[in-house]
Amino acid sequence: MDKKKSFETLCVQEGWKPKSGEPRSLPIYQSTTFKYDTTEQMADLFDLKSSGYFYSRLQNPSNDVVAEKIAKLEGGVAGMLTSSGQAANFYAIFNICEAGDHFISAASIYGGTFNLFGVTMKKLGIEVTFVDQEASVEELQKAFRPNTKAVFAETITNPTLSVLDIEKFAKLAHSNGVPLIIDNTFPTPYNCRPFEFGCDIVTHSTTKYIDGHASTVGGCIVDSGNFDWDKYADKFPGLTQPDPSYHGLAYTKAFGKGAYITKATVQLMRDFGAIQAPQHAFLLNLGLETLHLRMERHCENALKVAKYLKKHPKVDWVNYPGLEDSPYHALAQKQFRNGQSCGVVTFGLKGDREKAIRFMDNLELAAIVTHVADARTCVLHPASHTHRQLSDEQLRAAGVDPTLIRFSVGIENADDIIADIEQALEKA
Repeated sequence: MDKKKSFETLCVQEGWKPKSGEPRSLPIYQSTTFKYDTTEQMADLFDLKSSGYFYSRLQNPSNDVVAEKIAKLEGGVAGMLTSSGQAANFYAIFNICEAGDHFISAASIYGGTFNLFGVTMKKLGIEVTFVDQEASVEELQKAFRPNTKAVFAETITNPTLSVLDIEKFAKLAHSNGVPLIIDNTFPTPYNCRPFEFGCDIVTHSTTKYIDGHASTVGGCIVDSGNFDWDKYADKFPGLTQPDPSYHGLAYTKAFGKGAYITKATVQLMRDFGAIQAPQHAFLLNLGLETLHLRMERHCENALKVAKYLKKHPKVDWVNYPGLEDSPYHALAQKQFRNGQSCGVVTFGLKGDREKAIRFMDNLELAAIVTHVADARTCVLHPASHTHRQLSDEQLRAAGVDPTLIRFSVGIENADDIIADIEQALEKA
């Protein structure tokens, strides 16, 4: 983190730095193109000989300001906004993998990412091995191959709320000469900064807590700048060897610690174009300005809700890293700010999935939505919604209890949230 500024100040002040007479708030550069006076100026941009903007499919000033702020919050050297969290995870892997390559991913990840890795990327010739993140280092080592290029995991898994031992995975990845990529969506950089525990690249679905108001879909990639690509030059030719699409330019030689994000921007964003809209970046920045305030309330409320549920006779089990009897409590205390994890609590009611459905249908304050981690309390039953195509046996095999309720605690008054849960439990 910037030694002169606290996290809270970075949330509010970092990124846009207006000069005299310029707008105090981040402007929306709502333009597809940017004008230059000479052909040579434009040519230098296309050759990556100078920095600047020429087409918003690649870069936009509004986006870059917000990406810079998120990078500073994570303690990284550079960042890039994408159109969604899915796009961020795809770019993060595809930036260093190509047909014939292999990577390793924790199995307990968001279902959409699991499908992206296991089905869609397989069609591109990139193979993944899913592993149990709780397994021993010796067992995990067996998943590595000569063509393995990366390891991927989530800081806190969605929806099972397992906490990743970041240092264990970082040491494992580095001993095999590959980077560790972590999706840090649930804790946000306010509660956890994975780079401090050895992670190399961080991704976010900014649609969640970072945005906070459920108004914009987006994603972000941040590079720590710590992984030595040149040390493993043969393994990562896309970064270390000449790129024929830029007259033989080699990214690590030309951009040093900025090589990874530069390549993702000028190559992947150029060719795939999954950029975040400038107006979305503007709204995202508004959310970032209160991230530190909101995460404190989210976590405070979630712990109150988890403790209430823990004592309720109709509740079978509760999973929240902030609870002292959680198997992840010690790891949360080590890796997260004041042991705070996120605002999501998972629990199961005594009985079958029908009781969970009745409970949810009777909630009044909490909304049933296919979303998580915004200012308003919301709820989802994976067995009935996101995973409804699976049988109870298949759900358990995927680590999702059929009774699991994902309860995203908002920033409303905690007593009101608990009162809503109480009346719904009575009716269930």
